[in-house]
Amino acid sequence: MTSDRSLIQRSNSRVGALFAIAATGGSNLGAALTALLGPARALLGDVGSYLVSAWCTARIQSRETTPAPAEKRPLRTEIAEGLRYVHADQRLSVLTWVNATTSFALALLNTLWALYLLRGLEMSATAFGVVLGLGALGAAAGALSAPAVVRRYGPGPMMLGALALTPLTQVPLLLASPGLSWEIVIGGALFLQLACAGAAGTTQRSVRQIITESRMQARMQAVSTWLTSGARPLGALLAGGHGTWAGVWPALTVGTCLLVVPLVVLARSPLRALRQMPDPRPRPDASGDAGARPPAGSCPVVPAPGPALASDIGRKDSMDGGTP
Repeated sequence: MTSDRSLIQRSNSRVGALFAIAATGGSNLGAALTALLGPARALLGDVGSYLVSAWCTARIQSRETTPAPAEKRPLRTEIAEGLRYVHADQRLSVLTWVNATTSFALALLNTLWALYLLRGLEMSATAFGVVLGLGALGAAAGALSAPAVVRRYGPGPMMLGALALTPLTQVPLLLASPGLSWEIVIGGALFLQLACAGAAGTTQRSVRQIITESRMQARMQAVSTWLTSGARPLGALLAGGHGTWAGVWPALTVGTCLLVVPLVVLARSPLRALRQMPDPRPRPDASGDAGARPPAGSCPVVPAPGPALASDIGRKDSMDGGTP
């Protein structure tokens, strides 16, 4: 099972890095094509990217063998089953709420971030593009370094440290004034912020995938995606209302404070001390007594690493890679 855990962590790390690099490369290539060919012709590049994606998908040779369901059940029954399944496992529940609260805070910040940089701090379009590029490189670096950091410190402390650093990376933005020196500082802070997001995101994704039964993987991910995606429009709505009422800077301050919430959620859970990627455990049938939480012993959390665990701590075990 160790090799399986290692492959999951490594795969999520590489996928997260590729998403970050693709986001940077796509934005920069789109800007270049627009400047060379004009906006209308540049859309042909977008069309070409979809054709390449379809060609790559068609080349996938492996076929998934999914057993036919015993009976056709209503969609609402399967949705409820997924919600009960995530709620029944404290580890899944904590990580899902960490994702959702982080997504809410970042949605508030991202709604006003560009406006504040371009208007409040008078950042040029070129400098803004460079800052965005640094952020994407940070996300790739964080995703690629996640397995090594997990080997050294364990997934729990690593995620806790990343969540603790994230609010601090917003401080330069709140203190900044127009000028090149602050632009450099903001770019470095964004690099660190997205490096933390990339490392924590790939790790928590790997943990959730490892402890979830194969038959419930899709529903577990759907619950997380539903809460994470649903939090974004609410965060954007709060950003617009608070920004209009109190101003952009106070709204950014509120978003920075909200980034402490996922840190508190994780710090109050046993996952904060998880020193190695967990082993898959037998789970109660989600269609049966899934509403009850599993006993405390089912959460394989090690309070402190002892000598006997030295070799296990060094092993690798991860969206929303993507980021939450």
